[in-house]
Amino acid sequence: MPPYYHLPPVVFFDAVGTLLHPEPPPAAVYAAVGRRCGSRLDEAVVRVRFRAAFHRQEEADRAADLRTNEAREVARWRTIVREVFDDVTDIERCFRELYAHFARPDAWCCKPGTAEVLAALAARGHILGVASNFDHRLRGLVENIPAMQPIRRLVISSEIGWRKPARAFFATICQQVALPPEQVLYVGDDPVNDYAGARTAGMQAVLLAPDEGDSAPAQVRIKSLRDLLNLRSRLL
Repeated sequence: MPPYYHLPPVVFFDAVGTLLHPEPPPAAVYAAVGRRCGSRLDEAVVRVRFRAAFHRQEEADRAADLRTNEAREVARWRTIVREVFDDVTDIERCFRELYAHFARPDAWCCKPGTAEVLAALAARGHILGVASNFDHRLRGLVENIPAMQPIRRLVISSEIGWRKPARAFFATICQQVALPPEQVLYVGDDPVNDYAGARTAGMQAVLLAPDEGDSAPAQVRIKSLRDLLNLRSRLL
């Protein structure tokens, strides 16, 4: 059996899709809010439109060299809401309700075992952080979701001016903990934004890929966060 490899002293996590999961899913929430605002679109249509609108905003950020701020993040979500709902008269009301919904801790959940993994890593002496393409609302989520209590550091794209996978985003993580990148591990579920972005910046990285097989594009993959506690693979 291969030996265990020690995790580096600092472990940062992506937020959405890694530690936090919207519950109910975004399409269900959007469809419900849309109905209250007069939309007749069903959830299936909303889901397709949301994905397309989200993708267009991702492309817009890449075209802008991954620079961001709070105003840009608000504009991003307002544009997505407008593109999803073309049959709502008061689109601003619809946007405000959705923006407020995803600021609420009860709009999110952590998968079973998340709290135990974070607590175990903290007990082992690791400094834990979250680094995310999010906005100021993330602070309230981390502060008020019980499973997230071991988190001690936050790097939020809208506050630092850079979105993943920009090298400057990951450099900010290392600056915040005053350690070289090779002593920081980043864990995320996106092969490009999380795994490749961290590796390009010189950090260690693990890809959370619960539904991927051996073809997942990363050298270190885990099926669940619990695997971090017993990692037998060489960290790169």
